[in-house]
Amino acid sequence: MAEEKTPSYEQAREELTEVVRRLEAGGLTLEQSIELWERGEKLAALCEEWLQGARVKLAAAMAQRRQPDPGAESPF
Repeated sequence: MAEEKTPSYEQAREELTEVVRRLEAGGLTLEQSIELWERGEKLAALCEEWLQGARVKLAAAMAQRRQPDPGAESPF
C-alpha cells in the first residue's frame, strides 16, 4: 500500500479552499458532503500543525536573537 505524502502548507490550504468551495456550492449527496467535510477537517488540522511548527521556529529564532552569543567578541 502506497503511503500518502504530506502536502505542504500551501497545498493543504489550497485543497481546503477547494473543499469549502465545493461544500458551499451544494448539489452533493449527503455521503459526498460528509467525505468532503472529513477531508476538510483533516486539511484544517494539517494547516494548524504547519502554523504551530512555524510559530515554534519563530519563537526559537527570536529567543536566540535576544541572547548574546558568549563566544562572540563585543566591540566595546
